[in-house]
Amino acid sequence: MRPLSTKLAAIAPSATIEITEKARKMQAAGTDVISLSIGEPDFPTPAHITEACIDALRRGETHYAPGKGIPELLKAIAEKIEQENKIPCTPDQVIVGCGAKDSIYEACEAVLSPGDETIILDPSWVSYEPCVQIAGGVPVHHPLHQDTFQVDDSLLEKVTKKTRMIIVNTPSNPSGAILNHESLQLVADICQDHDLIVLSDEIYEKLIYGKIHTSIGAFPGMEDRTITVNGFSKAYAMTGWRLGYAVASKEIIGNMNKVQQHTISHPTTFAMYGGVAALKGPQECIEEMRTEFERRRAFVLKSMDEMGLSYAPADGAFYAYVKVDGDDAEVANRWLEKGHVAVTHGSAFNHPGWVRLSYAASMDRLQEAMRRISAVL
Repeated sequence: MRPLSTKLAAIAPSATIEITEKARKMQAAGTDVISLSIGEPDFPTPAHITEACIDALRRGETHYAPGKGIPELLKAIAEKIEQENKIPCTPDQVIVGCGAKDSIYEACEAVLSPGDETIILDPSWVSYEPCVQIAGGVPVHHPLHQDTFQVDDSLLEKVTKKTRMIIVNTPSNPSGAILNHESLQLVADICQDHDLIVLSDEIYEKLIYGKIHTSIGAFPGMEDRTITVNGFSKAYAMTGWRLGYAVASKEIIGNMNKVQQHTISHPTTFAMYGGVAALKGPQECIEEMRTEFERRRAFVLKSMDEMGLSYAPADGAFYAYVKVDGDDAEVANRWLEKGHVAVTHGSAFNHPGWVRLSYAASMDRLQEAMRRISAVL
């Protein structure tokens, strides 16, 4: 048989999923593993969202829907983006995909030509690079400032004639850091000066502790240069629903829709009615989850302090990004094998020397996990 795709041969499997699977295998074999390796809220989807989906099923909303999403959801997203993110938006500037990851991939396909460079700010989520590569682009990594996890002028050194896009993620997965106004303004200035597009992943925007979220698409001159990606997985505990969206210029959305028409067709029809209920229904559920995450965050960071471990600014999301001595993959493996606590090594995020702990777990499990990590140390 001839060799399979050489393009995919160069792409590594998702490290977060790989580690989670290893932990599950240990659990299946009878080992009590505490998994802090995957970014998934441990709360049920709010009842009013689930009921809206069930009602849609009962109404017979089980057939094909418009390619970009049902009109009710496109309208709800456009209103949310205008009111909350301060980005001018109409429903024809919105596309709904199968999760924010799907929207990121479609965005890369929509704007990148073969050989186009995309700057990725490290530490970075594991799927940015593969999405760029699958779309035929060339990922160019650039480290954020190692103390503040902010952008500085050194970013300009990575801009070339081949640069087409910059990816920003705030709040950040894995670090939990939030890009401040100065960092976002610097990215915006570079994009305008060099005719670039920015892909802004804002999936954790609702999970913030003592800071304010700012969308780069709201900066003057950035409306048509920004692809804002968001979704329902984190804020509404809807990871399994596979529902995300992107907002951009009509031209970019049109290209993304071409990709969607020939791949997924559209997201699951009845799931989209749950998305409408999420955006238009009661929002207290978000604050309840955020408050609980903040309580867990305080405990985990205090535990890190007591163990003498330093960590990145954990101002958003639900991660503690911890600096470790030695090889980070070896450290993560030791914590799993000896402490039975699963975490993700920083090398997976193009940032060796760190590990990521998710505190999307019950307080009882977090307390036991901290005890185990301390014993291994």
